[in-house]
Amino acid sequence: MEHDTQVTRAWVLHPDITGADQRREASFALEEAISLAAALPELEVVGSNVVRLPKAQPGKLFGSGKIEELKALFKANEVELVLIDGPVTPVQQRNLEKEWKVKLLDRTGLILEIFSDRARTREGVLQVEMAALSYQRTRLVRAWTHLERQRGGLGFVGGPGETQIEADRRAIDDQLVRLRRQLAKVVKTRELHRKARAKVPFPIVALVGYTNAGKSTLFNRVTGADVMAKDMLFATLDPTMRAVELPNNGPEVILSDTVGFISDLPTQLVAAFRATLEEVLAADLVLHVRDIAHPETEHQSEDVRTILETLGLNEDTPQIEVWNKIDLLSADDRDAMIAKAEREEDIFAVSAVSGQGLDEMFAAIQQALASEKSRETLKLGFAEGKARAWLFKEGIVEDEAQTEEGFEITVLWSAKQRAQFESL
Repeated sequence: MEHDTQVTRAWVLHPDITGADQRREASFALEEAISLAAALPELEVVGSNVVRLPKAQPGKLFGSGKIEELKALFKANEVELVLIDGPVTPVQQRNLEKEWKVKLLDRTGLILEIFSDRARTREGVLQVEMAALSYQRTRLVRAWTHLERQRGGLGFVGGPGETQIEADRRAIDDQLVRLRRQLAKVVKTRELHRKARAKVPFPIVALVGYTNAGKSTLFNRVTGADVMAKDMLFATLDPTMRAVELPNNGPEVILSDTVGFISDLPTQLVAAFRATLEEVLAADLVLHVRDIAHPETEHQSEDVRTILETLGLNEDTPQIEVWNKIDLLSADDRDAMIAKAEREEDIFAVSAVSGQGLDEMFAAIQQALASEKSRETLKLGFAEGKARAWLFKEGIVEDEAQTEEGFEITVLWSAKQRAQFESL
């Protein structure tokens, strides 16, 4: 391959440890790890394999025979980077890098690399930087235990001075404190933006789903927006929002496309994830997009539900499940899938690419948003003319009677309109 940029030759390993929590088929896990690697620029995956292990060795993860065998394999293929799909301790990483003479990244390191390559908004960038630093902090392993790498005291200070490792750690901690401060400012600005949006009388519909389920393709189809929609993991990292009018004289809604979820998300990244997912918590309706043609679709949807629970999504927020990519199924499977979806409430089989099934989905969105209304009777004094005028302007007044103190008004409104009324 002739490139101006240097392409790194990488190899992907998925350690399949006997007796470990094997919820996912090793071959699919390996496939996902390869897709993760493909999401990094200037990286060429030259090979991959599943390594079966009776148990993880504390010092080097693999047994010595396996290490030798892999070393020969990497040498023959001129591999420069090994990606291990799973956790690797700092000690294991250092030992394996020495043995194989390659650079090594574990799953967390790889996802961090992708996140830092993709983050676009100020907040995204800060969150990723913080995650990367707290990850590095654990990787400061003293590689030179026999040479105490130290900076001496100032003559009158007793003791041998501060070891380099402590100095590095302190530098990282200072940097983290600084980033946290910057982040607090950014989050405040976002809060203000969100408050301003809450005043907009449009309901928010959030798209969520496992990474690569086709959320951005669906988003683009509905909004005509040009969000990066590629067949790769984490193609979109930052939340994108667009106001769209639903077809067939539907209401105007704000559609938000979020980052794709992934199983075993590194703990350092959960905060970065949460920030880009705050939009989901404010949503009036959640569309859970699933890649129904994927063999692991059930596991993926479980992962998504778990993450939504962890984020603290309100149980009352209505959800619609969208079974996407039916165009990839065989004709028989497709018909069966459509029939199955029709039997269930709030499930729609669609193809974001061909547009099949989207009209039914839009009708359901419209219905879900309309049915979230409640009827209440309000008592307003004569002096509250502004509030009364607002209710009429919104077109939510069903009945009004004048009393001695003012007006009794019956309204049919959404939770959003009620919140807006209270903030008047």
